[in-house]
Amino acid sequence: MKRYLLTPALFAFAGASFAAEPLKIPTESIAKKKELLFSDDFESSTPAKPWHRAVPAFVFEKGVLKGSQTRDMAIPAQGGKPAVTAHAAVHGLDIPTKNSVIETKIRFDGATMIDVEFDDRQYTKAHYGHLCRAQVRLTGVTIMDEREGSQNLEIKELKADPAKKDEVTKRMAGKSATFPFATKLESGKWYVLVVETVGDEMRVTINGKPAGYLKSPGIGHETKSKIEIGVAGKDGCFDDFKVWNADPAK
Repeated sequence: MKRYLLTPALFAFAGASFAAEPLKIPTESIAKKKELLFSDDFESSTPAKPWHRAVPAFVFEKGVLKGSQTRDMAIPAQGGKPAVTAHAAVHGLDIPTKNSVIETKIRFDGATMIDVEFDDRQYTKAHYGHLCRAQVRLTGVTIMDEREGSQNLEIKELKADPAKKDEVTKRMAGKSATFPFATKLESGKWYVLVVETVGDEMRVTINGKPAGYLKSPGIGHETKSKIEIGVAGKDGCFDDFKVWNADPAK
C-alpha cells in the first residue's frame, strides 16, 4: 500500500486551475531499481558516447557537466539571418527507457531552472516528441505531462484560436503540478535529485525528501527513447549522473 505525504507547505497547481487541496506525494519510492543502464561522473576529458549536444551550450568542466543558456532571447529574422528562438541549453542522452530511476547531483550557479525530460522523436503528436519532464527551480518543483499537455500539437493549434481558450484550459487540467518549497534551495550548493518514472506516475525527491508527484497518461508513454537535461539561465551543473531500469515498487 502506498503512503502519501500531505504538507501545507506544498501547494499544487494542476494545468491552468488551482487545486483545492494539495496533491498527495508518495512518501516512499514508487520505483524499484533494476540494472544500472548508465553512469557518468564527468571526470573523463572525453564525453561518454551516449551524450550528444541538443541545444548548446554544455561543457565538461572540472569534473562536472555545466550548462549555460545562450539563446536567452528571441531575435527576429533580419539581414538575411534566420530568427532565433529563446531556448534553454539542452544536452541529450540516448538511453531508451520505459520505467526508470534517474539520480544526479545538481547545483544552481545562477541558473533559474534545471530539468530532466523524456522524449520519443518517433512520436509525431507532440512537438519534437516531448513526453514529460521534471523541472527544479530554487523555489520548487514542477512536473509536466507534455505529450498530453503543453507540447501536444492539437493543443498548440487550439491555443492559436482565442475562442478555444476554455477547451485548452479543460484539456490542460491535471497535466502539470507545481510544488513550492517550504525553504528555497541555495545557489552554489549541491543537491541530489531523483526522478522516478513508473507507468503513468512520476515522483521527484530532493536530498531524499519527497518534492513532487504527478500521475498523467503521457508519463506512461511506452518508448522513452531519449533522456535530456536542460538549464535555463547561467549556470547550472550536473554530477554523478545515473540511470537505472526499474519496476514498480509494489
